Amino acid sequence: MENQIEEIKRKVDIVEFIGNFITLKKAGRNFKAICPFHQEKSPSFVVSPDRGIWHCFGACGEGGDAIKFLMKWENITFIEALKELAKKTGVKLTLNKISFEDKIWQKKERFIGMNQLASEFFHYVLNKTDYGKKANEYLKSRLLNQIIIDKFELGYSPSSWDSLKLFLKKKKYEEEEMSENGLLVKSERGSYYDRFRGRLMFPLKDSRNNVLGFSGRILDGDTKEAKYVNTPETPIYHKRECLFGINLALEEIKKQKNVFIVEGELDMIMPFQHGYSNFVAVKGTALTNEQLKLLKRYTDKITLMMDADVAGIESIKRGIDEAEKFDFEIRVVTIDFAKDPDEALKKDPDKFKKIISKPIPIYDFLIETAQKRNPEESAFAKKKIGEEVIPMIEKITNPIVRTFYIKKLAGILEVSENTVENLVIQLKRKKNQLLHNKIKYNKLVEDSRELTIDKYVLSVVFQSADPNKIYHNVFEVLKPEYFLHPSFEKIYHLFFEEIKKNGEVNINNFGKKLPDELRPIFDEIFLFASIDHNLSNESLDRLINEIKKYYFKREIKRILSEEENLENKKQLKKISENLKEVEKKLISL
Repeated sequence: MENQIEEIKRKVDIVEFIGNFITLKKAGRNFKAICPFHQEKSPSFVVSPDRGIWHCFGACGEGGDAIKFLMKWENITFIEALKELAKKTGVKLTLNKISFEDKIWQKKERFIGMNQLASEFFHYVLNKTDYGKKANEYLKSRLLNQIIIDKFELGYSPSSWDSLKLFLKKKKYEEEEMSENGLLVKSERGSYYDRFRGRLMFPLKDSRNNVLGFSGRILDGDTKEAKYVNTPETPIYHKRECLFGINLALEEIKKQKNVFIVEGELDMIMPFQHGYSNFVAVKGTALTNEQLKLLKRYTDKITLMMDADVAGIESIKRGIDEAEKFDFEIRVVTIDFAKDPDEALKKDPDKFKKIISKPIPIYDFLIETAQKRNPEESAFAKKKIGEEVIPMIEKITNPIVRTFYIKKLAGILEVSENTVENLVIQLKRKKNQLLHNKIKYNKLVEDSRELTIDKYVLSVVFQSADPNKIYHNVFEVLKPEYFLHPSFEKIYHLFFEEIKKNGEVNINNFGKKLPDELRPIFDEIFLFASIDHNLSNESLDRLINEIKKYYFKREIKRILSEEENLENKKQLKKISENLKEVEKKLISL
């Protein structure tokens, strides 16, 4: 199994692979990007093509290989990521020979299988039993044909309290795991009953066609029950990651290089029936980071087709923050002759076709919306327009696009471009200050200049085109104990021992041979010099002497804290002399 994992890593071009998810830019021998796993403005995410690793030097501090990246990106287990990469690289996995048991993966596989059976059960009830007649009539009234019903595997949950429970029991599933998977509810008395009863059922699938959960719609509009009941958060279903219809829309999204996003299941299904196959629906009202990460793999364009009411507009605004982080081109389509896409297609399919062919850029839409809400020509009305639009312009990451809308808004408000730009800058500064105040670091050692220099010098050594040569030059003046962090000292020492033993060091092999606890630290150090630490203009000689200076100061402090004796006095004198010599050299450099 270990050989298969290494084969997968060798066959994956990590730059090409990660580049399918985020935009990478060349930075010397490595590549840099805005980290996709936390919010930041400056790129702190570094990828090494030579070693097949990545690391974030920002707030999240994450790092690893292609497998780890896929695990983080899609929130999946090691085995799931391994299976996907094995498929991509053509490596055959012998999962039956795995030396460890991935219980999380096993549970997810079992829950997916359970949901698939539940989906087949609901679909059968809808199409083959008398219980489903009412739901069938409802679907016909919504003008859905049988091909679409089968395509989306729509179903019906009987009004019974235990029909699904009894069915799944026969398939060797336990009540407790059915409950954990969101299909049953546990009563106060400890008994279990079906969560979905008397509802039209929509299976919620991921991009791999796995059934992760369900959305159940009530048929009787007069009932006091909730219109929709959805699967709660489970080990496999996470609302923030779900895009209804993504399994059926993927190919067309890639082909059209655009995705239309709507708010409900039927608003996605009806366009699909009319031949618009690049539609998906969100669960909730706002786009999430997880949904956008998935879409970014297939397109750079998003067209929002939200309801044109206040809630719809607010949901559009909430989605901008996340979408801008991924550099999406965001556009908007508004329907002015119907309440949603489903109704629009029934009323006037030709008009629907016309409006979706002419989406407008998101920021034009927001400006127009603000103008409609504040139509007066008074100074106060223009002030309100500015208050609505400027926070949106501040979110724009591309300077060309931002400048364009600053100019446009200035014309509408009848003020200078400098006025609008200054307001944008003021808002940005305020947000940056608030963000700065919130950032907390959870590291063993604070990233002082002392630690930064340690990392940087080691990184320069390890990344050098001729690390053996540069290392010899460094080692003449830099001893392992000079480094602040014990792990740095250990790695530096092991590197030197490798050179003494073999005469040279293969960086990739060296990293693999390190103890498990040192590997992630080595990966971080290796990539550290690729990030701008304001040290690249300083000579290596000067930085090495700074490391020595910090070490001598630490030693002086240590000796002074100990009980006074003759030996300590001698050490203190010698170290003090060494410190003076180093400080003189630093002045001359």
